[in-house]
Amino acid sequence: MKLNILYYSIYNIKMIKPEKQEQAYILLIMNCEKYKEKAIQQKNGWLKNIPEYIQYYHVMGNPLLQTQFKYDNDERILWVKTLDDYVSLPKKVISAMYAIKETFKFKYVFKTDDDQDLQDITFFDMITNSIKEKEKKMKAHYGGQLIDVQIPYLSKYFMIHPELPQDMIIHKTEYCSGRFYFLSSESVSNLLTKREKIENEYLEDYAIGLYLNPILKKIILNIQSDKYFTDRYIDSDNSDSDIFSI
Repeated sequence: MKLNILYYSIYNIKMIKPEKQEQAYILLIMNCEKYKEKAIQQKNGWLKNIPEYIQYYHVMGNPLLQTQFKYDNDERILWVKTLDDYVSLPKKVISAMYAIKETFKFKYVFKTDDDQDLQDITFFDMITNSIKEKEKKMKAHYGGQLIDVQIPYLSKYFMIHPELPQDMIIHKTEYCSGRFYFLSSESVSNLLTKREKIENEYLEDYAIGLYLNPILKKIILNIQSDKYFTDRYIDSDNSDSDIFSI
């Protein structure tokens, strides 16, 4: 009988999940081993000046991980169990959101990329203040630079990334540019119920907007992110920015 009680106790201890950490705002920056120098440049640049209330991680893929995700808090890296290539970006993003959901009690996740340079250090204060203002009337669950696809079309993005398929259809939807967008905790939970569908897509920002419940897209905070972020090219001192029509 004592052995049974001991076994039961040990079994239950193993099943207990660690308590989630309180962290209202989390910034996820997509990165990869091939371009890890970009992450170092960001760490030595604008990431030094982000508000203390934001915790950030560069997200990298490693298909050989023994667990679904792993945090390196010293280097500010979130490893997820995915391939580390461009085509796997939707899987990397939704895997990172799963890791955040399992680890933190959070309000919002911010997402950007390793090739982005933030030009205005007040940007995150502006965003969080706008979110709080919206909450007084109706909470914004999604925000970023809005792209409104009125008519389905064949993507030509393979001309920039040849590894993408040439028959990729972009369906009618609204989504926010991957340069920067945010999602509420409710939105993250909703997207995780469509995880497999998102993983089967090729364009991460489009996939997020396509599969997010329309109710959570009723109020989209439109942010002209190309006014605040510019593209960084590791091989060049020149920077460029994509301009989207709203």
